[in-house]
Amino acid sequence: MSRVLLLWLPTAAALDEGTGPDSAWLRVDDGVIVDSGQDDGWVGAWEKPQDDGPDDRLIAIAPAADVPLRWLHYPDAAPAQAAAAARIDTLKNSLGDAAALHVVAGQPAGGGQAVPVAVTTHAAMTAWTDWLKARGLSPAAIVPAAVAVPPPEPDALWTADVGGEQIVRSADRAWLSDPELDPLIAGGHSVAPLDADRMREALLLTLAAPPLDLLSGGWKPKRRWSVDPAMLRLAKRLFIALVVVSLLIPVIYALRLTSDTNRADNAVVAMAKKAGIAATDATAAEAELDRRLAAAGGGPLAFSVPASALYDAMGDAPGVSLKTLSHRTDGTLTTTLAAPRVEDINQVLLALQARGYRITAQPMAGNDGQQMANITIRAVP
Repeated sequence: MSRVLLLWLPTAAALDEGTGPDSAWLRVDDGVIVDSGQDDGWVGAWEKPQDDGPDDRLIAIAPAADVPLRWLHYPDAAPAQAAAAARIDTLKNSLGDAAALHVVAGQPAGGGQAVPVAVTTHAAMTAWTDWLKARGLSPAAIVPAAVAVPPPEPDALWTADVGGEQIVRSADRAWLSDPELDPLIAGGHSVAPLDADRMREALLLTLAAPPLDLLSGGWKPKRRWSVDPAMLRLAKRLFIALVVVSLLIPVIYALRLTSDTNRADNAVVAMAKKAGIAATDATAAEAELDRRLAAAGGGPLAFSVPASALYDAMGDAPGVSLKTLSHRTDGTLTTTLAAPRVEDINQVLLALQARGYRITAQPMAGNDGQQMANITIRAVP
C-alpha cells in the first residue's frame, strides 16, 4: 500500500514571529483520502514503523501567501526551452533583489503548453526546511498550494479553499485572495467558488504528478547513499558462503586425491600378489618388482631403456654416427660415437644428461679424421 501525507507549511511571517499555527494535513492511502486534520494528529498515524513502505511519501505544501504562481506560454519552444525561458522572464519581471528570490519553473509535458512558474524567497525556503528538520521530516517535494487549483474558463476566476487558504485562480495566475485586490484584478469577470469535491480531485491529481517542486536548484536535496539492511545481511551471507566454498574446494580435492592414491596403491598390491609378491604397500611391491626385473635383466636396467634414450638424442644431431654398442647386466650401456666435430658429440651427451642419465666420455681421434668418443651411459638415472 502506498501512503502519501500532505503537510501544509506555516507562512514565513508566522514562522518569523514564532506564532505558527498547527498545520493542516491530509493522509492519502492508495489514492483515497483516509484522514485529515488541523493539528499534530498526523504524527502518530504517519510514524508507525510497521506501516512504512517503499512508496510512502511526505509532500509539504507551501502556502500561497508566500508562493504566487503564473503560467506563461511559449508556443514555439520545446518543453525544456519553455521552462528555461519562463524562469528567466519571471526573474526579469520580479521586484526586489534577484539573488534573494527562488524561482522555479515546471516543465510542461508537451510543446505549446503553459509553463507554471512559482516565485518565493530563499528566506522562506530556509524557514520551511528548518521547520521540517526540527520535526525530523524529510519531504519528497515541496509543492505550492496554488498549483493544485485547476484553471477556470477563459473569462472566469475560481476561488478555492486549499488547506485553510482562500486561493484565487485565473487562466494564467494564482494568488492568495485579498478582499480589496480581488475585485480590481477580476475586473468585469465573475469570481465563482470551486466545488469542494472537484478541488479534492484536483489535489489528488497533483499528488500523482506535481507540476513543479520547490526543492530544486540550490534547494535540491543532496543524494544520500543508504545501505539496505536486508541487502547487507544477504551480502554477509554470500561472503561467508564464498569463504566456506573456497576452503572446501582444496579440502575436497585433497580428500579425492588421497582416496584415488589409496585405490591405486591397493591395485598395485593386488597385482603384485597375483605375481607372487607379498607386499604390505605399493612402495614395497614396486621395489620387489624392480629387484626381480634387475635380476632377470629387464625393467629399467634393460637394454631398450638407455638405448632408446641414446637414439633419441642422436636424432637431434644428424652428424653423429654409432660405431660400437654393448650392454652390461648392471644396466650400463657402452658405445663409441663418431662425428666431424666434437661439438656434435657433446650435443648428444648434453641431451642424455638432460634426461637424468649419468654419462662418462673418453675422447679420441679416429683414423679417418673424425672425432670419436667412448661413452658409458648408466641405464638407471
